Amino acid sequence: MPESHFPAPGAGPDAVPALDIAGLVKDVGPIPALEGRMKRIISNISLRAHYGQVTALLGANGAGKTTTIECAQGLQRRTAGTISLLGQDPETADAGLRARVGVMLQDGGLPPAARPVALLRHIAGMYDHPLSVDALVARLGIGEFSGTTIRRLSGGQKQRVALAASLLGNPEILFLDEPSAGLDPQSRIMVFELIRELRDAGKAIVLTTHLLDDAQRLADYVYIVNNGESVTQGTVPELLRQSTATLTRRTMTFEAAPGGDLSGLRRAGVACEETRPGSYRLTGSLEPADLAAFGRWCAELAIMPTSVHLASQSLEDVFLAVSRESSPPQPLSPAVEREIR
Repeated sequence: MPESHFPAPGAGPDAVPALDIAGLVKDVGPIPALEGRMKRIISNISLRAHYGQVTALLGANGAGKTTTIECAQGLQRRTAGTISLLGQDPETADAGLRARVGVMLQDGGLPPAARPVALLRHIAGMYDHPLSVDALVARLGIGEFSGTTIRRLSGGQKQRVALAASLLGNPEILFLDEPSAGLDPQSRIMVFELIRELRDAGKAIVLTTHLLDDAQRLADYVYIVNNGESVTQGTVPELLRQSTATLTRRTMTFEAAPGGDLSGLRRAGVACEETRPGSYRLTGSLEPADLAAFGRWCAELAIMPTSVHLASQSLEDVFLAVSRESSPPQPLSPAVEREIR
């Protein structure tokens, strides 16, 4: 689909954020098991999503991602803090604001008895200036299963229909909840390309996902939340650079002749093993000196490795390190858990 199918919003990247959340607090309850007291599930979350950027919100289950996004969309009322969505408070938003927002849910929201194209045409009829249903159907390959009811579609096919539905109103900001869940590799690439086109057309995109490699490939800016609080933020390169001092465990693998003497590669804090004949793994707090030692080891034993791979830090490494450093939440009793659910 050409970029012209996604007209850019009036505000540019240098304007005010499309979404601005500051000091979000959310209580639930009262909970009888807590003697009627409120349970605080979000205590301090802040984030901004700008036009022309993909903003990723990452966190473990129960960290507060879904509640944060639902508050941002006006689906839940916050206890404290401020939220500005396209310059308005989503809790008091009118239909005009909601027409400028696209939402793709991970599950649900699609009538199970409907057929995809008919459903999309029905949704398009609710907007004054919708995008082309035919163009979206063609771009997302929905025509291949257009005669099948929603209930009989695969998870990936439902995701494609949900994405098309969220785009029909040509939204200025798009909330995507696990957009690649259940997609086959080819569909995943298709959806990634579409998200990048939307970003390049000036849309603000807020992405929540458990697939950290998706976030690393798509996100311009990342927020990590844990236990209802914002714990770190930055671009992916910034987060990787900031974590270098704390993420010291690395792995280097290489292929060479089997049965090599590995004593020259081992030291305190670094282990080396032959995982199978001819395949070796060097693990630990690897430093440049270890690479030099590896080169000397190859030269002294006249070994020419057929492959060498040194794993770099990833967003997943950052996420796990941040999660470990954050204090774990106090476990709730089964009775409280049932009340919350």
